[in-house]
Amino acid sequence: MNPLKIEATEFSPTVILSSEIPRFEISGESRPENTGKFYTPIIEWLTQYKQVLSNESTPDKKIVFEFKFDYFNSTSAKYIMDILYQLDTFKAAGLDTLIKWYYDAMDDDMKEAGEEFAKLIKSPIEFIEK
Repeated sequence: MNPLKIEATEFSPTVILSSEIPRFEISGESRPENTGKFYTPIIEWLTQYKQVLSNESTPDKKIVFEFKFDYFNSTSAKYIMDILYQLDTFKAAGLDTLIKWYYDAMDDDMKEAGEEFAKLIKSPIEFIEK
């Protein structure tokens, strides 16, 4: 499956989704002008990747998805939640999935945002202070 790589801009985060490495990361600031247009390809890629893994007789890849936001706006939060729900379906399908939420030691808001997301999904989130 082809990787999805999106370079960061002033308003949107870096996205790296690669099944070959495997590496899954979203990092930086998220306040794109058209949030739906930005995040829809990410959610579609994850949906396709789950289908690929589901078709394998013994999927042995560990999925580690890292969120490393410096900032995200409320519109982005909805799509971040959609990604987390998608990752929840990976776990429910028996795929080895780990979600990591990075936050700056001085940024209580980012840590609390991750904790709020964690309450809404079944998969555990590992919190990592950077």
